[in-house]
Amino acid sequence: MHVQKFTFNPFQENTYVLHADGEGMLIDPGCSNQNEERELEHWLRDHGIRPVRVLLTHAHVDHVMGCAWAKKRYGLSPELHAKDLPVLEHAAASAAMFGVACASPPAPARFIEEGEVIPLGDEHLDVLFVPGHAPGHIAFYNPKRHFILSGDVLFQRSIGRTDLPGGDMDTLLESIRTQLYALGDEVVVYCGHGPETTIGEERRGNPFVRG
Repeated sequence: MHVQKFTFNPFQENTYVLHADGEGMLIDPGCSNQNEERELEHWLRDHGIRPVRVLLTHAHVDHVMGCAWAKKRYGLSPELHAKDLPVLEHAAASAAMFGVACASPPAPARFIEEGEVIPLGDEHLDVLFVPGHAPGHIAFYNPKRHFILSGDVLFQRSIGRTDLPGGDMDTLLESIRTQLYALGDEVVVYCGHGPETTIGEERRGNPFVRG
């Protein structure tokens, strides 16, 4: 399983493609205009990757701007945790509040549950429930290659904001300590914004939550 990162939209959100054996999953598609859509589409085409699923860590507007395009171009509807459905349904209205455009995302194909195992090639992702930044926030962990897509839970020397509807600081810190920090220091963290980091680096140096 391989990871490819793209940085899209005015919020500088990280969109990921996980791919293996010619099939790929789009994680948090944030492409917000035709240029970004073409960049992602051309990369998939040039590398012979056929998208088969769209997975969301959560449904804040910057992480779902490309969902309508993914449905139109590839026939794929997003999959997310049920507790984030209201966030998804209000994405277009939320975008307007920030002064940006976002086509209404399609209805979800299905809901992802905590503890679910998502296969790709001969590897898989474990689904962790990590609320606090968003009520239905999940993360995708590959135990074989020791990496996690953390969405907006944990960043390099920072954490997700908790001042949006459904956010809660105590819940977020508990998610980080019990779910992410329990994975091991060697685990690479692919964040929803900014550069990747590791669990060990954040356990030692994150000013918001240590140890």
